[in-house]
Amino acid sequence: MALDGRWASGNLSTMFLQFFTSLRDAQVPVTLREYLTLMEALDADLAGQSVENFYYLSRAALVKDERNLDKFDRVFGTVFKGLENLLDAMEKAEIPAEWLKKLAEKYLTEEEKKQIEAMGWDKLMETLRERLKEQKGRHQGGNKWIGTAGTSPFGAEGYNPEGVRIGQDKSRHQRAVKVWDKREFKDLDGNVELGIRNIKVALRRLRKFARTGAPDELDLDTTIKQTANHGYLDVHMRPERRNAVKVLVFFDIGGSMDSHIKQVEELFSAAKAEFKHMEYFYFHNCLYEGVWKQNRRRFTDRTPTWDVLHKYPHDYKVVFVGDASMSPYEVMVPGGSVEHINEEAGSVWLDRVLRTYPHAVWLNPVAQRHWDYSESTTIIRRLFSERMFPLTLEGLEAAMKELVR
Repeated sequence: MALDGRWASGNLSTMFLQFFTSLRDAQVPVTLREYLTLMEALDADLAGQSVENFYYLSRAALVKDERNLDKFDRVFGTVFKGLENLLDAMEKAEIPAEWLKKLAEKYLTEEEKKQIEAMGWDKLMETLRERLKEQKGRHQGGNKWIGTAGTSPFGAEGYNPEGVRIGQDKSRHQRAVKVWDKREFKDLDGNVELGIRNIKVALRRLRKFARTGAPDELDLDTTIKQTANHGYLDVHMRPERRNAVKVLVFFDIGGSMDSHIKQVEELFSAAKAEFKHMEYFYFHNCLYEGVWKQNRRRFTDRTPTWDVLHKYPHDYKVVFVGDASMSPYEVMVPGGSVEHINEEAGSVWLDRVLRTYPHAVWLNPVAQRHWDYSESTTIIRRLFSERMFPLTLEGLEAAMKELVR
């Protein structure tokens, strides 16, 4: 049975339905229309004779969001496990030897084909079966037994040209068909914690482009138009297109935030790279009458919070980053701070910020399922009108959407 329209019949039709339902169960939002598109593509023989081509074809047809690529790889590897090993595929899915020949030929040079033909295609598969029965344990190296390395035509991590891989989770020489086990997109799952690269992807939702500054970029469209109008070369320049969004970030530092340093550092690094206009300050547990820029000088060189509110205009987007885990008194009661005697409650200062900057969110590195166990977290969520988001890829993207409303 080849990888074309004939896939939809026999044993593999059930496998396709299982594939579709398994993707839905894994929360990959595939629709019946996308499934039918994949079937049409197979009828048109777009996958040819290659399992790898079918993998890329089905991924393109069924996955519309890069965050779901890792889920797709895991489902594909589970549902089509019988096709990862060519021998198992032949036995379980009833794939004829002719298909195996065409598949192998696709990945062989003429010289390699001659090497394999010395053994014979039928003899090759027969020998594989026999060695699977005869082998008593793992074999390393050599050129006969099924194992790893060496030049045997069977096994893993070797370099025999026919590439029947057994027991290897990735392709060492990039010759085997199976690629989904690489899970190259595993860090793009929306539920995982952030890394600098995908933080930048999420932050790019918060963009408002404008052309400001010196005209140092060639305006090609205008140059062509004016040159045509005037009959001579008329070069026009324009300012570079930049992200004009202005961001003000307040980072909770110290205490319980020490266990989240790595996440917050990655967020800080990505934000500095993405936003040209970004200002930041530190606070501890809750915002009070003073913030600071350098933690080693937090008690000697503070910036009054009033000065921050007066210096930065209302169009700044404000982001608080903290675990919101503290005594409720630190938020609600004057003098509740653990470091000094604050004349006004932290909630008063948070309310002032929220009234000054209508676009403000709170990012929390603590898993969302734990928020309800902290009374202070509940209080701050209420102060922010539920605009608290977890520090995950999905949470950060949701926060950016909130800021651009």
